[in-house]
Amino acid sequence: MARKITVCSLQWGDVPFKRLCKTVAGMGYDGVEIGLVGDHVDVQKAAKSKTYCDEVRGELAANGLGCWALAAHLQSQLVCDVYDERHAAFAPKALRGDSAAMRAWAVKTMKLAAKAAHNLGAEVVTGFTGSPIWRYLYSFPPVSRATIDGGYRAVAKAWKPILDVFAGEGVKFALEVHPTETAFDTASAMRTLEAMGGHPAFGFNYDPSHLGYQGVDYVKFIRLFGDRIFHVHVKDAWWGRGDGTVGVFGGHVDFGDARRYWDFRSPGRGDVDFESIIVALNDIGYRGPLSVEWEDSRMDREHGAREALEFVKKLDFAPSAAAFDATFGK
Repeated sequence: MARKITVCSLQWGDVPFKRLCKTVAGMGYDGVEIGLVGDHVDVQKAAKSKTYCDEVRGELAANGLGCWALAAHLQSQLVCDVYDERHAAFAPKALRGDSAAMRAWAVKTMKLAAKAAHNLGAEVVTGFTGSPIWRYLYSFPPVSRATIDGGYRAVAKAWKPILDVFAGEGVKFALEVHPTETAFDTASAMRTLEAMGGHPAFGFNYDPSHLGYQGVDYVKFIRLFGDRIFHVHVKDAWWGRGDGTVGVFGGHVDFGDARRYWDFRSPGRGDVDFESIIVALNDIGYRGPLSVEWEDSRMDREHGAREALEFVKKLDFAPSAAAFDATFGK
């Protein structure tokens, strides 16, 4: 069988969970990568209450849907980030402005997310790590190697106790390799994995849209980290566009601005070579879901989600169970 096709609910946080389930089931999706947004899942209840988890699973089942992953990108970003006003909405109102309290809440919430995933029958939690060193991306004023080394050590120190909880629950944490994180390309992903000491609960949420416009070989990434790809996002991007006034760093212009060198597109409408990605995923034996994380400033969300589903259905295929020429010698 081909893989399950799910939709990531992070971009649908304004839609009540019951309505979202009906909507995506009506489109033909197999399941939902449930984001910790809106009323989609209460992570504290899910970590502690079997009754609550039965209700969530019941809502999914009533619509013929499954859940193989939770998405905790906002909460996990707070574990190691350098806070500013942009982070305020990621934590409870009562904690905003208190960086120590926000960080403690984020660590606790990620541990609860592991328990919630286990109780809901999901095998993976996707998210970010946050980064104390992303602000040093461009090395001027000059940045010492000690500063960068210290950043990776700090992230590992904060995350290893969280990952131990994940391991205890039999759940994986899948870091989305993404600008603003300690892992944003292949080299930095390798460095992050090494900093985590190869922790068995730590791996990656593969999303090619964040790699292609940087010039990173996103197919090679799959082959290099085959045993650490725990989850896959289907999200597209185009690059090499714009009017020559905005570069890879974005020029402080909004998504959807025609001047941009790159932008996110609905799957199949960008420059990502998904055919090569599916081949590589088959080669490494990835059988998990393909989760549509739909982001396209130029397109209606529901139209895009329907179109993306049809694109992925046509794109995906199960690997061969036998060599194509196996019968020639018989």
